[in-house]
Amino acid sequence: AVASVAELRRWYLHEKRPLSAAEARALRSDPRKGVAQLLQQLEQRHAQREAERRRQAALLQAESALWAQGCSRVAGVDEVGMSPWAGPIVAAAVVLVAGPPSSQWRLPAGVRDSKQIPEPERERLAEILRSAVFTWAVGSASPAEIARFNVYHAGRLAMRRAVAALRPRPDALLVDAREIPGFDGPQTPIVRGDGASLSIAAASILAKVARDRYLRGMEARHPGYGFASHKGYGTAVHREALRRHGGTPEHRWAFDAVRKAAGTVETEASQASLPFAPVVA
Repeated sequence: AVASVAELRRWYLHEKRPLSAAEARALRSDPRKGVAQLLQQLEQRHAQREAERRRQAALLQAESALWAQGCSRVAGVDEVGMSPWAGPIVAAAVVLVAGPPSSQWRLPAGVRDSKQIPEPERERLAEILRSAVFTWAVGSASPAEIARFNVYHAGRLAMRRAVAALRPRPDALLVDAREIPGFDGPQTPIVRGDGASLSIAAASILAKVARDRYLRGMEARHPGYGFASHKGYGTAVHREALRRHGGTPEHRWAFDAVRKAAGTVETEASQASLPFAPVVA
């Protein structure tokens, strides 16, 4: 029996069954308009997959150079949350695959700089990445540590913690725009690395999702500040909340803008010593 157009769409579009050369020839000779539309959709999907394959391959050049040097486990490292007024800096370290991948290996489509991805899509990609990559880990630096070390060095501290948590240990690092102290293997700083390296892009997604989840928890602990929406950034809503309620121990009192927005010098809350607590993704 000849399959209906609805059956063909279910098989090849929704269930994503592979289309053999013989099946493709049969569909091309089918006179039905719906079959012609299905073939067009399948060709478009194939073109999109090929474009994504080429894009991902281009973003593996830095990894490939290290694989060629014998470094099997190459970790991409990135941090998020350097400029917000509240919450930790969070970093992630990701080893996509142990050694050069096979030609069939793929990450989910759309892995790129987390800032270019809408929040629901970031959450979806992060869930897939956690099980798809070889290994990953997250680390953070608290507002108290930002005050103690300054924001730049606290960012490096969060990165170092993420790398230290990787199991097994990475052979080499690709780092977004800096180097990480205390790592004795090769590491390559890449300016705007989340747009140039697939490993760093994956790390940016996992770090961003972990930090956003932490900020949603902050909203529950400190209601009235809007942490779940502005994620600690210095928005007008955040500034008004600081003016009305004062600050919390999660605020970065080392930032002049925070003290100014709160309309106060350091308060008891700001002086609280916050112990480091790893962010759980």
